[in-house]
Amino acid sequence: MSSLTPPSPMAEIPADGRHHVESMLMRESLLDKRVMSATETPVVRMLPFCGVLKVGGRSIIDRGKSATYPLVDAIVAALAKFKLVIATGGGIRSRHVTSIGMDLGLPTGVLAQLRIIDALGNAHLLGTLLAPHGVVAIPLEILGHMLPFFIKSAPAVICNGDPPFSIWKHPPRVGRIPPHRTDAGSFLLAECYGCANHTLIKDVDGLYEADPKTNPKAAFIKDISVTELKARNLPTLPFDRVLIDLLACARQVKQFQIINGLKPHLLEPALRGEHVGTIVRKD
Repeated sequence: MSSLTPPSPMAEIPADGRHHVESMLMRESLLDKRVMSATETPVVRMLPFCGVLKVGGRSIIDRGKSATYPLVDAIVAALAKFKLVIATGGGIRSRHVTSIGMDLGLPTGVLAQLRIIDALGNAHLLGTLLAPHGVVAIPLEILGHMLPFFIKSAPAVICNGDPPFSIWKHPPRVGRIPPHRTDAGSFLLAECYGCANHTLIKDVDGLYEADPKTNPKAAFIKDISVTELKARNLPTLPFDRVLIDLLACARQVKQFQIINGLKPHLLEPALRGEHVGTIVRKD
């Protein structure tokens, strides 16, 4: 059938008496554009009171106490006012294992699985520092099912930021580096649970036209839309490039913000929704 109008109940009862479950999708192709557009309905926000932070592995945790401890103090101060899901990146160790894996000819899905281990290690490191304040690190195996329970029971939870694609990771258009890394994974978590906001904690003030570490004169971009960002096709980004496409398709998270974790006093204003870094927004 090409129409989305369901047939009459009598037309759906075969001669042998079997009954079909009435549904708008019962005899439709799920690849049909009209069927897809008909499914555009409001989505339940499961954790609308919760903020999602992504703490950079290389940019923050790899720097040791000098960068991590002040940020931990800022997170502790924020726990009195906000419920948080804190995702971690794998840092330099993930890059090292990815380099070895590519040299061995391993496929993208296996590289992704190896990267998860390092990001989870950083989750336990950060979880240990925040443990005295009731914050718990959740392994991937139970995150999806138990997150609402844990976030209601604890002031915050910590997890590995990698999406749970594992060996089924989407292959990139170019090369073999997994495109969905911890920035993308934490965004997907915020989108799926309908969280209040998504904040990327890096070691730069936000987005620039070029890498400010190699080009100190690079112009700062305070606010930009997905369409503008795609059109500019910047040579490098401080977040996973696939995040641009994810935001364009998002239903619940309309923007994310990049802030400088070396300036931990910016954390609470960012969680309040204040513009203290670079905001990338959906059109």
